[in-house]
Amino acid sequence: MVRLTDVERSLIRDVWDKVNTDEVGPEIISRILIVYPWTERHFGTFGDIFTITAILQNSRVSNHGKVVLQALDRAVKNMDNIKLMFQGLSRMHFEKLNVDPESFRLLADCITIAMACKLRSAMNPEVQAAWQKFLYSVVDAMNKQYH
Repeated sequence: MVRLTDVERSLIRDVWDKVNTDEVGPEIISRILIVYPWTERHFGTFGDIFTITAILQNSRVSNHGKVVLQALDRAVKNMDNIKLMFQGLSRMHFEKLNVDPESFRLLADCITIAMACKLRSAMNPEVQAAWQKFLYSVVDAMNKQYH
């Protein structure tokens, strides 16, 4: 279990407050599909996601990124209950969607990169360290059903 210090919690909240989910959300799913093309198998109902142009213009990709960030928003607001919060999502991704658990780590990396690109001055190494620690706890929670 990851333990976040009060300073880390504050850094996480501060950087999260700067995130525009309408910009970053669409980018994170686009990034995972473009950088890790084998993840497209998890998005079979999204239609054409077989070229970079199709991915970037796909409204379902864009909307799913916003959904992911909405879940992260709840996690930022409930840092003490992340495993409980993601219990149902973890079960759904394991039992119904058969998502490869490594995909959660890859998505976490894409989230960090997208945020760093948008928030260059806010994402210094100290903030990134806290953010990565937070995302590790989210990935761990999403992987809970896989253990």
